Amino acid sequence: MEEKRTSIFENGLIWFGAGVSIAEILTGTYLAPLGFGKGLLAIIIGHVIGCIMLFLAGVIGGMARRSAMETVKMSFGQKGSLLFSVLNVLQLVGWTAIMIYDGALAADGVLRTGRWIWCLVIGALIILWIVIGITNLGKVNVVAMTALFILTLILCKVIFFNGGAVGVAADESMTFGAAVELSVAMPLSWLPLISDYTREAKEPVKATAVSAVTYGIVSSWMYVIGMGAAIYTGEYDIAQIMVKAGLGIAGLLIIVFSTVTTTFLDAYSAGISSESIVSGWNGKHIAIAVTVIGTVGAIVYPMDNITDFLYLIGSVFAPMIAIQIADFFLLKQDTSSNIINIPNMVIWLIGFIVYRILMNIDISVGNTLPDMLITIILCLIAGKFIKKGSIKE
Repeated sequence: MEEKRTSIFENGLIWFGAGVSIAEILTGTYLAPLGFGKGLLAIIIGHVIGCIMLFLAGVIGGMARRSAMETVKMSFGQKGSLLFSVLNVLQLVGWTAIMIYDGALAADGVLRTGRWIWCLVIGALIILWIVIGITNLGKVNVVAMTALFILTLILCKVIFFNGGAVGVAADESMTFGAAVELSVAMPLSWLPLISDYTREAKEPVKATAVSAVTYGIVSSWMYVIGMGAAIYTGEYDIAQIMVKAGLGIAGLLIIVFSTVTTTFLDAYSAGISSESIVSGWNGKHIAIAVTVIGTVGAIVYPMDNITDFLYLIGSVFAPMIAIQIADFFLLKQDTSSNIINIPNMVIWLIGFIVYRILMNIDISVGNTLPDMLITIILCLIAGKFIKKGSIKE
């Protein structure tokens, strides 16, 4: 039986769903101090940088027909890739909890029943999504996405056309470079996931391009909604914006479904990544377990400011994907038969440290891009001098 391949349209839909999320709107509110013009520029620059990385990561998985964490073996070896698989599962559990927390908090702002009840409702819906499965979600996803699309348009109208244009005075609390970095961070956080979807595409390169472009546009739009809401309505709480806009139940549906469609991807990919850590594990079962852990986390821990979490993801995965890009596209080498690729592990560690150092320097393009360029250059230098720096089986 031929494996069912996903169409370009289906891949686009998946990434439309990934982009429409409360977390993205909330992150957008952090950019309000820059004012609308500079904020918009930071959002666009950041998303262009992040989505190019997202595209390249997806092409590697799509062309090699491997899941995201399987492609990591091509640069870091069998055991070397385990570090990233574990870090990826941890970031995905973190994301699952953050998304459920944000969704529940916002839902509770519209319909007060207690945040923990909303955590349970959203968690249960995500599990339902996982059980239905990615290839059977086609029609359900089309309906959910269309509804979300219409509701976000209404939200835009309310913020940008009905707002009393309060206007937040620009201040120095957020630098332009930091704003760009926060915009890069969202697409970057999807890097270790995209191949889990593009590997199943009929036309991997086209599907990846559509995925990256769709996600980039929708995510930028969510940032703009958040930033606009904070600037024009002076309101940072998304639930309050919806209540003021008279979007009671409709707003509630946006919140719940956008949380489910985005968080489903996190949980699903955590399942796929865990399969590359322990052979014999069932990805679906792990995805359900991740959702349960995320739901409990969302009930127990407050997760209001996620900027440190976003930067941590950037510092781990920016140098990782830089090494993969160098190996796949430039050096054309594959070390997946090796146990561990030591030179690349060392370069990754240097890249990680460089990223953390660059965080203290305000660079107008953010710190992901310079960090990746430094990492790629190190890879090319190492590629010239080290041919057999890996431990073979």
